[in-house]
Parts: sequence; C-alpha cells; structure tokens
Amino acid sequence: MATRKKKKKSPRILIVTPEITYLPDGMGNMTNKLSAKAGGLADVSASLVSALYELGADVHVALPHYRKMFHVDIGSFIDDELLIYKSKLPSDRIHLAEDRIFYYQDRVYSNSQETDLKIALAFQREVINNIIPTVKPDLIHCNDWMTGLIPAEARMLGIPSLFTFHNIHTVKTTLAHLEDRGIDAAEFWSNLFYSWPPYNYEESREHNMIDFLCSGIFSSHFINTVSPTFMKEIVDNQHPFVPANIQHEVASKYHAGCASGILNSPDVSADPETDKSLVENYNAANHFTAKRANKTYLQERLGLEVNPDAPLFFWPSRLDPVQKGCQLLADILYQIVNQYWDDGLQIAFIANGSYQQTFHDIVRQHDLYKRVAVCDFDEGLSHIGFAASDFLFMPSLFEPCGLPQMTSVIYGSLPIARDTGGLHDSVFHLDVENNSGNGFLFESYDSGGLAWAIAQAIDFYRLDEPTRGAQIGRIMEESKKSFNHAVTAQAYIDIYQKMLNRPLVDEVFEK
Repeated sequence: MATRKKKKKSPRILIVTPEITYLPDGMGNMTNKLSAKAGGLADVSASLVSALYELGADVHVALPHYRKMFHVDIGSFIDDELLIYKSKLPSDRIHLAEDRIFYYQDRVYSNSQETDLKIALAFQREVINNIIPTVKPDLIHCNDWMTGLIPAEARMLGIPSLFTFHNIHTVKTTLAHLEDRGIDAAEFWSNLFYSWPPYNYEESREHNMIDFLCSGIFSSHFINTVSPTFMKEIVDNQHPFVPANIQHEVASKYHAGCASGILNSPDVSADPETDKSLVENYNAANHFTAKRANKTYLQERLGLEVNPDAPLFFWPSRLDPVQKGCQLLADILYQIVNQYWDDGLQIAFIANGSYQQTFHDIVRQHDLYKRVAVCDFDEGLSHIGFAASDFLFMPSLFEPCGLPQMTSVIYGSLPIARDTGGLHDSVFHLDVENNSGNGFLFESYDSGGLAWAIAQAIDFYRLDEPTRGAQIGRIMEESKKSFNHAVTAQAYIDIYQKMLNRPLVDEVFEK
C-alpha cells in the first residue's frame, strides 16, 4: 500500500509590539519596509519576526497603523530617531490596528502620558477585539506596558503568553476607563493587577487603579527582561526605582521558573564593514589604519587636536545623571586629562542630556577645547565616534541592557563600564595574557572606580601596536558572533518551544 506523508500544523505565534524597524520579504503582499522605532524594542521585534519567518514558523505580527510614519507625508517633520519608509497596506501575516489616534503620530511615544495611554488603549482594543480572533494564535508574545492588558485576555482564552519588558515604565487607569475606550474587561478583569486586592468587579470598577506593566507580568505565563543580570537584580531587590509590586511579581515568576533574561543586540546597521557614515570601512583584519582615518576625521570635525596616536574616549549615551553616571566623569574630567596629558588623551561627547552644560563649563574653565569636545547627538557622527574611538564610557548606575557597549566592541572600541545589569552580561575585563575579555569593568559606583578603569585602559593603549591590534581584532571577531540578532532571536525561539512543549516547525510525519 502506498504511503502518504502529512504535515502537522505548526503552532501560530502572534507578536504584539508597539514598534518595529522592518519586516521580511513575503510576510506581506506589498511591503517589507514598515518601520516605527523609538528604541531597542523595534530592532528586537524586527529580528525576531524575521528569524521566525526564515525558520518557516507560522508567525504573525500586530502593531498600530502609524500612517504618518509608514507613508511619510511630504514636508512633514519626522523625528530623526525613526526609520521611516513609504509603504502600502500589507496583508497576510501583518495585522495593523486601526484607529485615528495612530494616523498622525510622528513618533511611537509622545511627550504626553495622556496621549500615550489613549494610543495604548486603542492598540490593545484592536488586538483583543479583532486581531486575536482573526489570527487564532497558539502563543502570544507581548512587549512593554503598551501591551500589558493582552496577557490577561490570553489567559482567559487559554492561550500561553510571553511578556517582555524592556524598561520599568508603566501607566495606570481604571476598569471604567477601559470600558469607555471599547475594551470589555469584564471577561478578564480578575487577571489584572490592581492597587489593592479587588473584592469584586463592581467594587473595583471606578477607583481601583490597574497597573499596565505589572498586569502584563502578573497575568502572562512567562516573562523576560533584556538581560539576565538585570532580571536577577530585580529579583534580589537591588534597585530602589523598581516599584515594590513589580519587584514582587517578577520575583514570583522567577522563583516559579517562569522568567529569564535575554540580551538585546545592536542594530544590523552597526557594522564597520558596511557603515556608510564612516570615512573608511574596515573589519577585524584591517582595522588599524581605517580607525586612524576615522579618528583624524572626527578630530578635525570636533576641533580636537589632530593626532591619530592619541587615545580617544567616546561618550555615546544620554548625559543623564540619574542612570548613566556622567557625574562620575565630571568629577574627574580635568584630573584625567591632566594626568594623561603626555599620552594625548582626548574625550568626545556626542550626546544630549541635562549634564551637557556641566561638561561645556569644565572645558571652558580649564581651556580643554583641544582635548575635550562636547556636541549634540547626531546619528552619523555617533557612528564615526564608534569607529574613531579607542574606548567608550558606560559608567551606569543601572543598565537593563545597554546597546552602546555591544556596538562599540564590534567597531573595535573597548568599553569602560560599571559592573551592572546588561553591562555585566556583555563586558568582560580584558586579560591580554590569557587572550580574553573585551573591556574594562569597575564595581564601585564612584569616580574612584571609574578612574581605576581609565588607568587600566591607558595601560592597554600603551602596549605595542601588534599586541594591541591583535586583541582588538580578536574582540571584533568574537563580538560579531556574540552580539547579533540571530543569537537573540534563537533565545526567544527556545522560550516559545519550551512554553508550547513542541517545535515551532513540525517535521513531516505519518504514513
């Protein structure tokens, strides 16, 4: 008797995200250029969707229909942070939530919490009322507070859900407000997280505030944050800025074996071989002369002393004293420039933030214009900064993930970082003798710890060129293999398969 092969239906995955950078060919019948980006979440969403699609998985994505961002109105102002392409309405596996509030947004998040809440409620209303019933997913993957209600609906429907939170931001509102916005929360209200334990629906409807982020964590079947160490720091209650309710729910999931950390990866454009912003492209084999060419260009552009032999330090991130540790460098800026004057030490700040004026004042007071440059953030100039610099500053108080330290090592710029969060998971102290490590870690959050790490970096820079060059080449090669979207996507795929207890793409079976 002849045999007939059949194929079991693969599980259907619905990824719900407020931002994404691109989608792969074939997912929609008219486009692969949808883009709405405010940060790393967009890149992770894009890479994950692409990896799943290339694997052959039955993947679908839901996002708001940001018409202005997708269509690019001619003459309109578009934020530099957004990657925007003209596109037509896609179909098949791309599900756009429709509401007028999305249509005229020129960025994913506004400066108004009230507007952001309206956007989040409209998005979730469409996902709950229309997209989930249409897609009929086997698993739902939600991202950040703007999707925090959806795991509660998924649990009511018996659909496993993964909730990824990329930061600790949240908003709160009432059941009554949800109803006013077209979300019938009566069917899943008991799966949400409230300001106080609810007695019943009627008692809670008007005044018991729902926490969106905590609801996503509480009601989902599995959670993850964007680095393993940051997850453990939350569980161990190391950060006072994490609200007690969120800390408790994360710890509960973690101890139940339903939580993990997955490092984000840099944007795919972060590649010195192909980066169009660079004066001269390079790779691990020929980085030495190309980095010098980029360095002299940046020195000329910023008014620094033109000296390709000078050790150049780069500050790429926000000048935010709450998180980024810029005050640690401000405390010792004059000291380290003076201490390493004969080495030619230079520092380039290409970053915005409240502390920018402090560095301007220090430069002016000590006449450091040829050694320290402070300028506003510019995307192209920042790329040059990674290529031109020898070292990168990341002395953060806390860091959920961090992307600059991963980008910098791909470009051959070694991070000087505090040992916390995602920095702990991606920066390893350099050991030239044992041919290991990729940067310089310090533990104490103070200017003394930072000064020690800078001294370690200068000691490395004083090594002979062949030794230094070999280490940088090694670090570039290793980093390209470790910090990429394929690695990140595979970690998410592993979670999906664990939650579903089956592979995402089934083999042919049966006679």
